Amino acid sequence: METDTIPAPRIRDAMEGMKANIARVIKGKNAAIENVLVCLLASGHALIEDLPGLGKTTLAYCLARSLDSGFSRIQFTSDLLPSDVIGVSIYDDRERGFTFKHGPVFSNIVLADEINRATPKTQSALLEAMDRGKVSQDGKTLPIGRPFMVVATQNPVDYESTFPLPESQMDRFLMRLHMGYPDFKDEMEILRGGFLRYDEIDIEPVVTGGELTDFQDLVPAVFVEDSVLEYLLRIIGATRTEAEFRAGASARASLALRTAAQALALLRGRSFVIPEDVAQLVLPVLAHRLVLRRASGDAIEERHAVEGILGQIVERVPQPV
Repeated sequence: METDTIPAPRIRDAMEGMKANIARVIKGKNAAIENVLVCLLASGHALIEDLPGLGKTTLAYCLARSLDSGFSRIQFTSDLLPSDVIGVSIYDDRERGFTFKHGPVFSNIVLADEINRATPKTQSALLEAMDRGKVSQDGKTLPIGRPFMVVATQNPVDYESTFPLPESQMDRFLMRLHMGYPDFKDEMEILRGGFLRYDEIDIEPVVTGGELTDFQDLVPAVFVEDSVLEYLLRIIGATRTEAEFRAGASARASLALRTAAQALALLRGRSFVIPEDVAQLVLPVLAHRLVLRRASGDAIEERHAVEGILGQIVERVPQPV
């Protein structure tokens, strides 16, 4: 598709409608809201990591409710089984055979709440679904359908009763996002509004699932000029020569960064990527894919260290004119 046929302004207006809808509930977190919408537009998955009580689940719920499509929530616990996620085959006396009962992963927006409280075996039940949009069960492959996005929340892994996500699972998330504490003004507004459970929030959908799927199909057509691709690869290359990292960003990471930059450009009403799109997304797309050579054992400290090194790389690599 030619870039001049992409209805970028219409897509921007639709996504701005979703952003405004979510911002009515999530106060003062425009960057986090924009990034989760980039994930949605890029057909990716988002991991929201932060301390308890900072709105991770509420953000995921508001995203789902702003989209007129299916929504399911899975509360991950230490006794959750893979079959509780993907479904199970049950013998039917009337049919004299087994029928598959679909699990909650068969939805459009799936909230995997506190994903790191489940065992690695259950965490991995999401892996194929996130990677291929399909589930294998009893020798059959079952498509989940589109749109499909997993929004997982987790507390820092040094909290009690948590299991760190394996690197292969982390790599399936397009972005890792953080909420952070609200500032004084926003928290005052939250206090004035009173307490509501996330599922009591009154929020109306502003984009249909069909519209979103059409938007997602246009993301690969967003133009990326060679000089911007070279800029992206220089950043990726810098992570591979950085002595503090155990290993650099993979080819999958470079593709993820390109796709996210294309989605951000479209979200902002452009049919082409600029270097600033790439620079803005380096931390949320790459930080969770990189591991320090000398780990401190403190998850939050290590996260800040990785993000600090990436910030230095972005400052060091010159942007194309």
